[in-house]
Amino acid sequence: MSKLIYWVHTSLDGHIHGPNGEFDWAQMGPELSAYGDEVHARVGTFLYGRVVWEMMSGYWPHVESMSDHPHDLKFAPIWRSTPKVVFSTTLREAGWNTRIVSGDLEKEVAELKRQAGRDLLLNGGSRLASALTALGLIDEYHVMVHPVVLGGGRPMFPPQERMDLRLVDSRVCDGRTAVLRYDRVS
Repeated sequence: MSKLIYWVHTSLDGHIHGPNGEFDWAQMGPELSAYGDEVHARVGTFLYGRVVWEMMSGYWPHVESMSDHPHDLKFAPIWRSTPKVVFSTTLREAGWNTRIVSGDLEKEVAELKRQAGRDLLLNGGSRLASALTALGLIDEYHVMVHPVVLGGGRPMFPPQERMDLRLVDSRVCDGRTAVLRYDRVS
């Protein structure tokens, strides 16, 4: 069975974007990009909620015209070719090798984990991650803690039940970002 990995960038004060929705603070240096490459090598499908999907699909299909950052240029073809699933009750269509799912979240994700030959990656967002955490479906949490205090915004985890995790890896990338990898405690 495939694992579901939650990959999330957060500020030191636990927000995934700032008070006005800003996400200009998460920097992908060479070491953090290399760590991302390690994780992406295990992954066969990307999962998104609608809000993160709209951000990703507004950037990655055309990134070459917006950025010359080495990480962006390397990841763009991976993003475009990797199958994607968007969980949404309002989105009606999506391009870029993407399927929209609006049914029973637990059933749909459990089926994806059974069918997938490689791991699944949930990128960013807090609502979908919180719902999947509550259902016990996320196996690994890869948390990139960036050296910024945003003072507000969307929290990485909205209020929920207690959850115990086990730290299995930690490293500092690019002399600035702490990468923490946790497994779910059964």
